[in-house]
Amino acid sequence: MSDDTSHQHGCCGHQAEPRETVTAPADSDTLRLRIQEMDCPTEEALLRKALNPAPGVAALEFDLMSRILSIHHHDADTEALQARVRDLGMTPRPLDDENDTDAAPESDEPNWGRLILAGLLAFGAEVVGWTPWPWTIWLSPFLALLAIALVGLPTWRKGWVAIRHRTLNINALMSVAVTGAVLIGHWSEAAMVMVLFTLAEHLESRSLTRARRAIRDLLDSAPRQARRRTEAGEWETVAAEDVAIGEIVRILPGERLPLDGEVVRGNPSLDESPITGESLPIDKSPGDSVFAGAINHDGDFDIRTTKAANDTTLARIIHAVEQAQASQAPTQRFIDRFAAVYTPVVFVLAILTALAWPWVAGGAWLDGVYRALVLLVIACPCALVISTPVTIVSGLSAAARAGILIKGGRFLEQGKRLSWVALDKTGTLTQGKPTLEHWEALGTHSEEQQHSLSRQAALLAGRSTHPVSAAIHHALASAADDASSDDSLEHFREQPGQGVEGQLDGQALWLGNRRLADAHGLLDATLTERIEALERRGASVVALGSADRVLALFAVRDPLKPTSLAAIKALHGLGVKTLMLSGDNRHAVAAIAEEAGIDSARGELLPEDKLTIIEEQSRHGVTGMVGDGINDAPALARADIGFAMGAAGSDVAIETADVALMDDDLGKLPTFLRLSRTTHAVLIQNIVLALGIKAVFMVLAFTGHATLWMAVFADLGSSLLVIGNGLRLLRQPS
Repeated sequence: MSDDTSHQHGCCGHQAEPRETVTAPADSDTLRLRIQEMDCPTEEALLRKALNPAPGVAALEFDLMSRILSIHHHDADTEALQARVRDLGMTPRPLDDENDTDAAPESDEPNWGRLILAGLLAFGAEVVGWTPWPWTIWLSPFLALLAIALVGLPTWRKGWVAIRHRTLNINALMSVAVTGAVLIGHWSEAAMVMVLFTLAEHLESRSLTRARRAIRDLLDSAPRQARRRTEAGEWETVAAEDVAIGEIVRILPGERLPLDGEVVRGNPSLDESPITGESLPIDKSPGDSVFAGAINHDGDFDIRTTKAANDTTLARIIHAVEQAQASQAPTQRFIDRFAAVYTPVVFVLAILTALAWPWVAGGAWLDGVYRALVLLVIACPCALVISTPVTIVSGLSAAARAGILIKGGRFLEQGKRLSWVALDKTGTLTQGKPTLEHWEALGTHSEEQQHSLSRQAALLAGRSTHPVSAAIHHALASAADDASSDDSLEHFREQPGQGVEGQLDGQALWLGNRRLADAHGLLDATLTERIEALERRGASVVALGSADRVLALFAVRDPLKPTSLAAIKALHGLGVKTLMLSGDNRHAVAAIAEEAGIDSARGELLPEDKLTIIEEQSRHGVTGMVGDGINDAPALARADIGFAMGAAGSDVAIETADVALMDDDLGKLPTFLRLSRTTHAVLIQNIVLALGIKAVFMVLAFTGHATLWMAVFADLGSSLLVIGNGLRLLRQPS
């Protein structure tokens, strides 16, 4: 079988060091190579050995998922660098376009005719070897060598490269085992071993391709072309990457959106499942944000693009998941360290068996050599090494399809240990769209004075980003004729966790909670009693005041999301306790907590207070924090796992959160926990399978009951078993 049609997966022996994010050195050039044979830490280790010493090489960046190697260099000879790669038996293909991030082409289909012929020849050599006729003495070796030549030369070539670079991968071990079997006269068995190995490698390659394709399928969620409007008002079809930010793009019924944008015409109904995992159509109207990859159910509409093709929310999701797949989870790092010790130990054990068997067991020398060859095959921990990345990749891909963006295998594994989940109130448990239920002027005011107060409150609230302020502004803006004009508002400033202050028409005013009222020395017993009366009804109370008195009170209520009750109940069913942390008043927080079934609640917290509570809680068990990804940034960063809600509309959340729930459905959190626990169970199953099969055949090798072809079948068979078991995660319901 030719080199280009043989995918030899070598995950044994020397492992690459744990991968870290590589930053391109300043003023460096980048050579990007697609290397079809590079998909395992072993190939990464070989490439590092060959390229790091090369003149001009500054840094190497490996994307094993897409099989792309980026070589950051300073005036290096790129042809010489490619020659070093070819010297390892790999075929580099330069990628000239920086935006060429298409998935790596799949391995060429194997030459099944040649493989079948080799199998028939190996079987013929086995049958001929059973016959008693003298003339078969030369025929069996001839058929066996012919079978080995048809399919085994690439393995031998790659094995020699590995041995030359002092790496014990599967190609090196198999080459030594088959060569040894030939030298001691086990012709037919050597041929059958090579045929079975080649067949199993192709089956394994096809299985691994499924895991790679799981995330690459997201790439197909956004079309490569877009229909944009020209300056002449006509429509032309161009590549999506040629569309600039701010251009108008039209989407027809049934089409997918090529870019992120804002609706400027039409009222489409969109399926945003590639982004949020929620397949129910969402109605959009002019001004609403839409995302690349969403499917237009009915009616054509126009959008004004807000992101370039390589910076859409979908592109960020794909990039984040690919980075997560390239990083190593804790179990994977442990397995790699174990494999780096296991392979040399068994290799040395095989050599000692070959040399000492006649003296220790009193057996024949060739018998000891044969048992040593069986041990060589068992020495490859392929199934063990493959099992963890395939399982983690499948788990990350299943989560992405469900609208859960996990930033690394570490968080996917750690999720099973969550004992507490702290939740922000506004926008997480509640709808994040509070409404003004009631407001009252304190003291006696004329209708004109009340109108003035509503105008002042609306102007102050309109400059704040807090949802409570937005509710006040929205409710009062229509009542005040000039509330939308804030030219007269000066010296505006926000007081985090308290409210806002400013000067309006020459008068110093403030709008905020009781902490801000207290800071101005205006929180007396009468005001406190009135505020608490409103808070006991579950409202958040905001006061409008001047330098010397409180002018008005505003009661705002933010109802629970319909999904919050079910999500909290599901978390409790999974044995996870819940804690609500909010800057809102303690009465409103207690009311919402009781309604939602939260175990514990804390109100009137500043951002630094939330951080302190998370730090304390983390000492008592693995703690997660769920927030909006921005306002709760300190607590999210300190938590063992930070969850950002509704991250589809927030680039910051996608970049900073450990886990991003792409829509506003808190029900994604129990889904994450169940997926984490299932992933952990599959990892344990795969490790037990791989090590158990190795242990059984090691015993059989010493007792003389294991043959070479049986060892190959068990080794590659266990690899297929753990891969198939890991891929089950892709069928996890969302």
